[in-house]
Parts: sequence; C-alpha cells; structure tokens
Amino acid sequence: MSINSRIHPVKPPMEGYHSRTLAYLCVAITFTALGVQRGFDLQHLVVIAYCLIFPHLLRWLLARFSADNLRRGGLIALAVDALQTGILITLSLYNLVPSLVFLLLISFASSIIGGTLYLGIGWLLALLGLLGSSLLLMPSPQIDTSLTVMLASLLSLSVFIVITAVYVYQQGRNLEKARRAIGAEQERSARLASNLSRYLSPQVWESIFSGQRTVTLETRRKKMTVFFSDIRGFTELAEEMEAEALTDLLNHYLNEMAKIALEYGGTIDKFIGDCVMIFFGDPVSKGAKEDAEAAVAMAIAMRKHMKVLRQQWRTRGITRPLEIRMGLSTGYCTVGNFGANTRMDYTIIGREVNLASRLENAAESGEILVSHQTWSLVKDRVMCRDKGEISVKGFSRPVQVYQVVGLRSELGAAPSYLEEELPGFSMYLDTNNIRNYDKDEIVKTLEQAARKLRDKVII
Repeated sequence: MSINSRIHPVKPPMEGYHSRTLAYLCVAITFTALGVQRGFDLQHLVVIAYCLIFPHLLRWLLARFSADNLRRGGLIALAVDALQTGILITLSLYNLVPSLVFLLLISFASSIIGGTLYLGIGWLLALLGLLGSSLLLMPSPQIDTSLTVMLASLLSLSVFIVITAVYVYQQGRNLEKARRAIGAEQERSARLASNLSRYLSPQVWESIFSGQRTVTLETRRKKMTVFFSDIRGFTELAEEMEAEALTDLLNHYLNEMAKIALEYGGTIDKFIGDCVMIFFGDPVSKGAKEDAEAAVAMAIAMRKHMKVLRQQWRTRGITRPLEIRMGLSTGYCTVGNFGANTRMDYTIIGREVNLASRLENAAESGEILVSHQTWSLVKDRVMCRDKGEISVKGFSRPVQVYQVVGLRSELGAAPSYLEEELPGFSMYLDTNNIRNYDKDEIVKTLEQAARKLRDKVII
C-alpha cells in the first residue's frame, strides 16, 4: 500500500515509507474499531501490532538493496502489500466498508506507480491473497459494518487521501520549480553554447557536441585541400583609414567570405587580419576529389563576390581597387587538436598548408593559384591555365602551378554576369542574382545613366 514516486526512482524506499506507514496506520485504526465492536482477541492485537511494525521492517529491508535494484525492491514491496490486502480482507471477516477501504488503498498505490497495468496486477494479487487466506482460515463472513467501524475506516481513509493530496501538490510545486530552474539553466547554457560556437567552425562545433569527436590532444593524417586568401592593397588602406572604419570594413569582408566558405562546406580555420585560412576534408569529407572541387568553386565564388563588395565600398568612399588573391594546395596533412590540455586549437599542419600560403603570396590581384595535385583533381570541372614552375620560399625545388580561369560549366554557356571598370565608371551585373521585381528598376537606372553619358560633353 505504498506510493512510490516515478520521478525519483532511486528513492522509492524513503518516499514509499511515509505513504506505506500512513496506509498501514489506517488498517490498524480499522482493526482497532473492529476490536472495539467484537471484543479484542489475540488476532486483533497481532494484526494491529503487525500493521504498526511492518512498514518500518520493510524500510529496513529495502535499505539493503543496491541503487540498481532499488526499483525492483519497490515493486516487490507493492506485490507484498497487494497480497496482504487480500489477507486483511479475510481477517476483517469480509466486512464491507473496511474491505472497500483496503481495496482503495492498494488501488491508489498501484495506480500511482504503474497506471492501469499495475492496478490490474494489484487487484489480481489481492484476489490471490483473499482466496489463499480464505481457504486456509475459512472464517465466518460478517459483511455488515457497524457505525463505529464505518466511521473509523472512512475517517482514516479521508485523512490518508488528504495527506497524500497535500504531498502530491507539494511535489507538483517542487517539480514546477525544478522545471523552471532547468529551463532557465538550459536557456543560459544555450546562450553560452551559441556564444562559444562562434569561436569554432560549425562543422567542428557540431562534431564535438554530437559526440563524434572528443576534445583531447589527438591528430590524424588525411588528404585535404587547403585554402589561403588575403586582400591585395589592404596594408596601404590600413594606413589611410581610421581604425573604426577599417574594423567595420574588415569584419564585413570576413563575414561575407565566411558565408561563402560555409555554403561550400569549408572548415574555417582562422582569420589573421585580412588573411583567411580554410580547409576541406575534415571533420566532414565527401572524398578528396569532391573536396578539392568544392574548394576551387568556393574560391571562384569569392572572387566574383569581391566585385560586389568593391561596389559597396566605393559608395562608402573607398576608391582604392581592393582585390582578393588566393592559393590552394591538396595533399596529406595532419589535422586535429594541437596545444595543451587547458588550451588547444583545432587546426592542420603540413607541407600543403605551407604551399597554399606561398601560392597565395605569389598570386596577383584577383588571381587564384592551385598546385599540380589540386589541378589534377579539378581539371574536369575547372578551366585552368598552366603557369609553369615557380620558385617558392621554403621548397627546395620549383613548384608547378596553375591559374584558375573559371568553372567549365559557366565558361561554356552565355555568361550570367557582365563587368566593366574604367576611370569614372564601374559596373558589375549578375543576372542570376537579380529578382524579377527589381529588373525594371535596374533597366531604368541603366537607361538614365546612358542618357546622361550621351548628353555629357567630354573635353
């Protein structure tokens, strides 16, 4: 006749102890009333003493169960309660009101623990206890209930229900407080995780939080494509601009480049001033060929988008023709966590990292240089121009390099973009990115510009 909490399954003995003690106290009060009605005999005294002692004895026994078997011990105790319910009904000589009270107590306890399934099992065990004790004792039924026994049974049951209801209410309030506290902590953790995630590439962040990767000092060798880029002329621009304006421009540029990198599946390693380092092949890889193609396609997209950025910067008074230059190399690198146990970086090292950086330094404005290994993987999709061998610092032999012209799929068809840049005139038009409802406005702007140019007398 216990009420075990399903919310804290590791503590059923303590929580069940109070409800079981109260339930058996109801039984003791009922048998005391029966003793008053019929006259006390040894059976009544034994039952009353047993009901007062049994909950404490059972608590002592359940305390010996390990944490893993605690739930099982609580269910065994409930089964014993159900069997004893049938025996108590027999000992009450099937007195109607006490028998109903005993059934209500075990029904309440069974329903709390396991719903309708445990309720049915509780009734079945109570019936087995009733049949067994009836066959063994064969008592003479006394179904009628005196007023004293009826009042004692119903009053004790009412007290049990009220106390249990108060306990459940308090538990509900405590659970609601805990739920709100957990919700607030989850929101705080989510905000903290969101803030921390900005210090890592999304792929690395997801692999750590999904459990796919452990945060330990470990590395592995993989075939990867490494990308470096920087802005040609940025150093000179930094000397001319105020620090705040330069910071806004740089953050805007890096934000746009990061969007493109993530769109093509690149893992952003680091930003060093205006320099961007990105690699493909870890923690997610589609294969060496696909990774190299994605890296070169990303570089082409960045070069195209740089024209849009120059238009935006020109409206802000930045007339210096800033250009991006890029270098890519493919090969085996060591990737993983480097550093100390208290502070580590997820990055890559190796020959290809150095080569990609050197190719970026050797590139001209707006140029994309790739190594021979990268070219061999992307040549089917990317048009490249052979630039021969160049001497690269840190490499004993000259390195074969190629200049990326563009994607073959775009070069073979009518180009979707038009660009022209002359003194006093700059235009970059990409028809693929123009929305239908902007088309007429753009046409009007171009016609207006053409009329002004025709009417202008140029000396």
